[in-house]
Amino acid sequence: MSNSVINRRIPVFRIFSHLTLFGFSLICILPLILVVSVSLTSDESIITHGYSLIPETIDFTAYKFVFANPGQLLTSYGVTIFVCIVGTILSIIITTMLAYVMSRKDYPYAKKTSLYVFLTMLVSGGLVPWYIIISRVLHMSDTIWVLIVPYLVMPMFVLIMKGYMSDIAPAIIESGKLDGASEYRIFFSIVVPITLPGIVTVSLFILLMYWNDYYLSLMFIQNSDYVSLQFLLWRIMSNADYLRNSVAASMGLLQGVTMPDQSARMAICVLAAGPMMFIFPFANKYFIRGITVGSVKG
Repeated sequence: MSNSVINRRIPVFRIFSHLTLFGFSLICILPLILVVSVSLTSDESIITHGYSLIPETIDFTAYKFVFANPGQLLTSYGVTIFVCIVGTILSIIITTMLAYVMSRKDYPYAKKTSLYVFLTMLVSGGLVPWYIIISRVLHMSDTIWVLIVPYLVMPMFVLIMKGYMSDIAPAIIESGKLDGASEYRIFFSIVVPITLPGIVTVSLFILLMYWNDYYLSLMFIQNSDYVSLQFLLWRIMSNADYLRNSVAASMGLLQGVTMPDQSARMAICVLAAGPMMFIFPFANKYFIRGITVGSVKG
């Protein structure tokens, strides 16, 4: 086969690949556009015309309903941002240190420690002992730390990091020891730079876990100053559903009160997922490599 034929086929393959990737990109982007569009559409228009990528008229009723109490919303945003930043930093430090110890070939209890961490994914003490320890023993109820501490060490993330760090050659660690470096110096100066893609990947997982959590607020938070964003949005939607289905609504006592339904749900989705959609592209270059290597090794 001549080189000219090969050269003609390569551009055709590239065009086909680009078109395929463009099609997959549209499949991923169109639902996001639809969510934003529905959040800017009135419920009457949704009932009459259905969902549309381009709203017939722009209506901010759903956002006005969600922002009815902007002070509490901003407080919950601040709580969630603080929990995500502090929780992710502390969690990734503890996770990487534990995974590094488990991955060391010269650690005599590496297999036993790995088995112990793995068993916690299969067996737990139950909800009641967990609640008693956090609320009665540690006394963390109605504090910001109750939204951080329970998720500091997640076994799945530890095992992913262990698999990634197992790929580090023991000779690299030995060379650091020969140069007189301490264990902490070896970890922060050698191990961390080598495993940066895996650390960024696991950090993204931890960040999403903290950002999407509402369960801890539901279980342990009574003070509105420590309510997370996800729990606040869930409570707004639950209160709206309760009012729509209440006796007062059935008796016609809520006439003239605007309580959007579908558009409000989509507005809540935009507020809940919006910041993460901007963060994810910056970590995407580490994502594929980190999760692939960490899932195969170890």
